[in-house]
Amino acid sequence: MYLGQEYHIADWFIIHFTENPGMAFGMELGGDYGKIILSVFRIVAIFGIGWYIVKLSKEGAHKGFLTAMGFIFAGALGNILDSVFYGQIFTESTAHIAQKVAFGDGYADMLYGRVVDMLYFPLMDGWFPSWVPIWGDEYFMFFRPVFNIADSAITIGVVLIILFQKKFFTEAELNNQGDK
Repeated sequence: MYLGQEYHIADWFIIHFTENPGMAFGMELGGDYGKIILSVFRIVAIFGIGWYIVKLSKEGAHKGFLTAMGFIFAGALGNILDSVFYGQIFTESTAHIAQKVAFGDGYADMLYGRVVDMLYFPLMDGWFPSWVPIWGDEYFMFFRPVFNIADSAITIGVVLIILFQKKFFTEAELNNQGDK
């Protein structure tokens, strides 16, 4: 697909090809140094999360919490792999379909690639009523972000932790107190 190309699966589900240059929702740290800092941070975070999962597993942490952390780890790993390697093995997709090339002949140096996002769910749109503070008479769309499976995995992991935190951490605290 070329940048911006879409396939309408349903009114509320579109495959929309975009490349995310930085963090979630297209935010980015400025310049070349910002991108390398973000990439290195992501790699360090992957190792940190991996170490934390192994540590929790050895300590007998709740299986649900380990699963949630696994989702976060898998999503973070997917995004960093995209960021590290995508620019190395594909050409630009700005005005045409990206072509796979020999490793290192792509559009970006190592760690400078973009993350591919394709899932788009514009569930509803309309205009805010004029009486709504700040956004009155402005157009809105829910759910505007374009994301990928890795982003979904991270979100699922975080939501699981939020929803089940009492169960995850109460049992873990009881297990740790029993060891003393």
